[in-house]
Amino acid sequence: MNYCRITYAPCAEAAYSAQGLSLLSKGLKDLESLPFSADEQRREAALHKEKMSIQGVQPKFGAHLNVRKNAFELSDVSSTFILKPQNIDFPQLPENEAVTMQMARICGIEVPISGLVGSKDGSLTYFIRRFDRLTKGKKLSVEDFAQLTGNDRELKYRSSMEKIAEVVTTFCTFPAVEKVKLFRLVLFNFLVGNEDAHLKNWSLITRNGKIELAPAYDLLNSTIVLRGPNIEEFALPLAGKKRKLTRELLVDYYGRERLKLSEKSIEQVLNDFQKADAEWERLLSVCFLSPELKVAYQEFLRQRKQLLSI
Repeated sequence: MNYCRITYAPCAEAAYSAQGLSLLSKGLKDLESLPFSADEQRREAALHKEKMSIQGVQPKFGAHLNVRKNAFELSDVSSTFILKPQNIDFPQLPENEAVTMQMARICGIEVPISGLVGSKDGSLTYFIRRFDRLTKGKKLSVEDFAQLTGNDRELKYRSSMEKIAEVVTTFCTFPAVEKVKLFRLVLFNFLVGNEDAHLKNWSLITRNGKIELAPAYDLLNSTIVLRGPNIEEFALPLAGKKRKLTRELLVDYYGRERLKLSEKSIEQVLNDFQKADAEWERLLSVCFLSPELKVAYQEFLRQRKQLLSI
């Protein structure tokens, strides 16, 4: 039995379910493998790095979806998707990010459509639809928190979770709504071990006349990839701490004291995580990670749920 590389629904012998393909485009009948190996994709990403508006540690390049050909095609300027091939230094980042983004969707976090596409060498490449692009090449206004706090890329770790809350309160049109979304995403990052949520990985977007948190991106369990005894739990300190975070710090201090969320809002977020638990376990059991990393992810998630009493 195969599972869809987009929705993780059973799809017999196919690589994608009809529902998964329709999320990309109503007219899409299949999704062809990329005509490049992972190594060729990394070289392509290096060649086009300066032309892209989105950069980072992971190799990535722009593409658009040619529905008539059922295929992604490389594109510098008019890209509507970002593709990330396998990373030489860190194993299975595409598979890791794909399932983590789906887990985020399950618990109520807004994320762009994403999934996995094959490559000519049999490896899997992660793809995600760009949320800053509209039809006919129009762009939405998006600013990451490094820009909003006057920091450049080199200073993306010089901030705090308290400052993240201040940015949301200061700039968002309806900060009370966005602070609940922020709280949900902060707890999710802790639960799944996303320890690299620095200033460049948080953004505000202007849509429909409102300034709000952008859809979440770059979500993955980096902890099971890095491993080691001294891994920080957060990229930005919370109450001066990046390690040994507790429910009291995350829920009582950050949720109640700093974000000033109501008890009803806090309980709703925690309940949503509890409701998502069974589907999270299913996703991790059928995802495209190796058996070893599946087990590591599942065990890690259970430990973090215990810490938050979820």
